[in-house]
This record gives sequence, structure tokens and C-alpha cells, in this order.
Amino acid sequence: MADNIRFTLNDRPAEVGDASPMTTLLDWLRDHRGLKGTKEGCAEGDCGACTVVLEHGDGRREAINACIALLGQVDGLSVRTVEGLAGSDGAPHPVQIAMAEADATQCGFCTPGFVMSAYAFAAGGEPADPDVIHDALAGNLCRCTGYRPIVEAMTKVAGMPVAPAPAPVAPVRTGSAVFGDAFFAPRSLADLLKLRAAHPEALLMAGATDLGLLASRSRRPPAAVIHVAHVPELTAIGGDKERITIGAAATYAEAQPVLLAAYPALKTYLARLGSRQIRNLGTIGGNIGTASPIGDMPPVLLALEASLTLASVRGVRRLPLDAFFLGYRKTALAPDEVIQSLSMPRLWPGEVFFCDKVSKRRDQDISTVAGAYRLRIKDGIIEGIRTGFGGLAATPKRAASVERALQGQPFTPATFEAAAEAVKEDFQPIDDWRGTAAYRLAVAANLLRRLYRRIAEPGRPVEVEAL
Repeated sequence: MADNIRFTLNDRPAEVGDASPMTTLLDWLRDHRGLKGTKEGCAEGDCGACTVVLEHGDGRREAINACIALLGQVDGLSVRTVEGLAGSDGAPHPVQIAMAEADATQCGFCTPGFVMSAYAFAAGGEPADPDVIHDALAGNLCRCTGYRPIVEAMTKVAGMPVAPAPAPVAPVRTGSAVFGDAFFAPRSLADLLKLRAAHPEALLMAGATDLGLLASRSRRPPAAVIHVAHVPELTAIGGDKERITIGAAATYAEAQPVLLAAYPALKTYLARLGSRQIRNLGTIGGNIGTASPIGDMPPVLLALEASLTLASVRGVRRLPLDAFFLGYRKTALAPDEVIQSLSMPRLWPGEVFFCDKVSKRRDQDISTVAGAYRLRIKDGIIEGIRTGFGGLAATPKRAASVERALQGQPFTPATFEAAAEAVKEDFQPIDDWRGTAAYRLAVAANLLRRLYRRIAEPGRPVEVEAL
């Protein structure tokens, strides 16, 4: 017998037994609860009109895209929509007042999403820093008001005292569950591996920032899903003095502090990886498992010499990431396996690491070319080099000829010019709407030329917006 989905909605218990768990949260809120403030603009998690907030018992508020979140995902969670911001007397929330007083709304379509992003931002106690506000709003689009009054409102609410998140009123599930016909929600690794062996056709899903598009945009939700987001072994984050380990179902938001502490150069890169709404649900394991040639994280992980722990009822095996990608959307993952975690060595003295993303839009866009590079330089000689590139081949890929051109060579402009020329030996990209093959090769070569400047002249601006 199928379980009912239970969660907290605007401080009240909600129980769902008459809707498919593959229904998007947005559709359910609008069609089953009449909560029309949550809007659908793009159905892709790009515009932010669908933003709602997850509230956690530790006080965290996380903005997410309701248009690509599936109803089965919110079991056991606490959701707040724009209608849930009103006080007990019906008065608007201070964030809503700040938006109105700043004239930060015009047609009003996007406004509820901006309000929910502002609410999550205010609750986080973050400073009224333009870069932080930009990051908080990167997942929300406004076509008529313009951003100046919206940023003004965000500045007013920065650090605003917000009442602690209330305890969930819906009971928290402790065991595994099944929603509908085939939405499996294991809560232990043992249950997950049994389900994976019994249902190899089911899609593994963590944050649904990719798979959710099947339900939202394509209107063809998957027939069977195994939701791995509540399996402790897949959400653990840890490490020691030599390596860091991140569970495959840990979200980007959860992993970000550990990643930035180990690899500071990731700060700008991660800020451009989706929006906060996406990073609050999306996972690195999902980015790897989709095997997209333009996924943002695989090039970084290739350069960092990441390895994967793959688990099944047959046992555990470890595989270098560069052996995981076999072809376009094809991986070495067996039908009964799951990605349990990934592990990377920390940087050692003398090593440097940088990464780049080139896309048609700065925010909320898929990369045309992504590159990452880890080098060990001693006494003016490049003693070690690993690279990773995306957007240049059918899979994320290391650049073997580029690495040979750098390995053991002096750290000079001529060496990096030779490496730039070697790019065309490693890749034969295709033309598509994001860029021609010639453009992609030119970009990758120029990124290597820029890499030399980054290392040789640390204070020199290397991006247009830094000038």
C-alpha cells in the first residue's frame, strides 16, 4: 500500500494521498490548494517566479524552485509560500512592506518570487553587500521594474530579525516509504541498494533540478523514481588533512563551505553554478550521474583528481572519475549501482588551482566551455598538471596533449602558448547554438593563456568585469 506524502505547509500539516508524487510542487500548490502566488514563468527553474522557501528546524531558510520540485520530494519538510508570510492579524510581512515602499513592483507577476528570495536572504542574516544581494537575486528575473528598487528593498531587509523557523507540525518520517505507484523514498543505504537492484529501470533522483524538467517542461514525468536525498550515507560530508569526501546527495549549498575552504578559487565558479534556488536542491552526484558534456562540476573534479565510491548489493568499488565517463550520456555505473560519494585530494604547498566558465549569459546559463587546471610548480618548473574541460567533447575530458605540453616544462609564456596550440589535438568540438567549434577551441586556448597571467601576475585583472 502506498504511503501518503506528509509535510508542513505555511505552519499547518498537509497530507497528500490523491495526487501523483511526480506532480510538481507548483502545480499542486496552485491546483489543489489554490495558492496562486507561486507562479510558473519558465518551467525550468530559471526565472524564480515559482520560488518558495524550505524552513528547517535549525533556523535555515532555503529558497527553491517549486516548478521543478516534485511533490514526493517535500515529504517530511516544511514549505512556506508567499501566502504564508502574513502575520496572525493578516498584516503583510516586513519584507513585503520593504518591497512596496521601494516601489519594487510593477506588473507584479515576478514579485512573489522576489519576496520569497528576499525573505530567505533576510533570515540568513547576510550583510547588505551588493555582491551578496546579487547572488541572492540571481535566480529571479524581472522584466519591467528593473533591479534598482528591488536591490534597495533587499538592502533594507538585510539582517532583519526573523522569528526562528517553527518546528514542523507534520510528523517526520523515520523509515523508507513508497508514494504512488513507483516513487521510492529510502532512508537507509541498505534499503536504497535493495531498491536499486529490484528496480534498475528507475531513475535515481536527488534534487530533481534536472529530472524535474521532465514533469514541468516536458509534461512527461518519469515512470519510476528512487529519491536518494534522505539516505545519510549519501548526504554525509567530511574529510581529513589529505582529502575531502562529499556524499553524492549532498546539495551544493551544503558542500560549498567545505569546497571553498579546500579550493578558494571555486568561489566565483560556484556562484555562477545555477542560482541559490538550484544550489539549495541540486547535488554534485547528480551533476556527475547525468554525464552531460556541459555539466559545470565534472571538469573541476577531473582537474582535482576526484574518485567515486560506487555501491550496490554486491559491494563497493572505487573508480577514478576520468574512467567513469564512457561516451555521450554513457557511464561506467552498473544498473544496480549508485554513486555513494566522491573524494578529492586537498591542494598541497606549491600547487595552484583555477577554473573558468564561459557562457552566453553570466548568471543562470549552461557553459559553452568550462575549464579547470591544477598545477604544481617548483623552482620555475611545472612538475605536475591536471586539466578538465567541458563543452569540447561528448564527455567531460582531460586534455592529454595540453598536459604533455606543460608537464616538466618551464613556467613561461612560451610554454603556455604551446599548450594553447595543443588544444586542437585534444578536442574536435561541434557547432551548436552556444558556439561554433572554432569558437570553442579559441576560448579553451585563450583560457590557458590567461592561466599563465593569473599565476604569474596575481593582482592583474583577467576578466572584463574586473577592469
